[in-house]
Amino acid sequence: MPKGLTFLPSLALAAVMALPLSAETKPDASTVVARVNGDEITLGHVIATASTLPPQYQQAEDDVLFDFILEQLIQQQLLGQEQDGLSKLHALTLENETRSLHAVQTVDALTDAVATDEAVQAAYDAQFAEFDGEDEYDASHILVETEDEAKAIKAQLDDGADFAELAREKSTGPSGPSGGALGWFGKGQMVPEFEAAVLELEKGQVSDPVQTQFGWHLVVLNDTRKTQAPELDAVREELVQTIQQEAIQSRIDELTQQAQIERPALEGVGPEVLRQLDLIQE
Repeated sequence: MPKGLTFLPSLALAAVMALPLSAETKPDASTVVARVNGDEITLGHVIATASTLPPQYQQAEDDVLFDFILEQLIQQQLLGQEQDGLSKLHALTLENETRSLHAVQTVDALTDAVATDEAVQAAYDAQFAEFDGEDEYDASHILVETEDEAKAIKAQLDDGADFAELAREKSTGPSGPSGGALGWFGKGQMVPEFEAAVLELEKGQVSDPVQTQFGWHLVVLNDTRKTQAPELDAVREELVQTIQQEAIQSRIDELTQQAQIERPALEGVGPEVLRQLDLIQE
């Protein structure tokens, strides 16, 4: 169960009066759904709790989830009534949570306003309008254990033998059964010695034997191409996040310039003071 909503031991609820919603009255956030020794729990409390649950709990049936949340709130209220107030630790934690929630509201309002379709399109155009693409290569190889084996196969290829057939017959690599085909790859995806050999080849040309950590290779370059700019929908979420983050940082910078911020020096103590829990314990 989510933190804060774990089922507590069964508690006497004789003092609780659950209030079913009237079909004739449209409920709102202030609609009371339970009273615990006179203290009210509202529909708003239930909805707010539900909105913060992890996705797996959001999938529960509504009636099950409603009853579960209401029961937890009732039990929390019963236990909470045992306290006259918050400890210093919990009071400070509540202040931090309140500060955080105010900040979240500002961020939500800001990000909702900036991530328009027009802004996303403009960001896409700025990033990809002059996209030249990266080089990609389609190559096949034959992998053997020794240089002598590689030279012998190269001689057969020079005499007109079919590369794919020899790969299926001779290659010890996992691509052998598929004729040595490696598919498309870009720079940096192959070991340096192999990549260097590919970059020197013309389309259809077979390399001399090339040694890597895996053995000896014969490589043929099948084709080359340039990568294409991604479709807008493929990068929309990334662009939205960038737009929003830039807007948040811009607003923080603006507010920081306008604000009077002081950071009094801590005299006689260092950063290790943050671990002194005794300062906030009563």
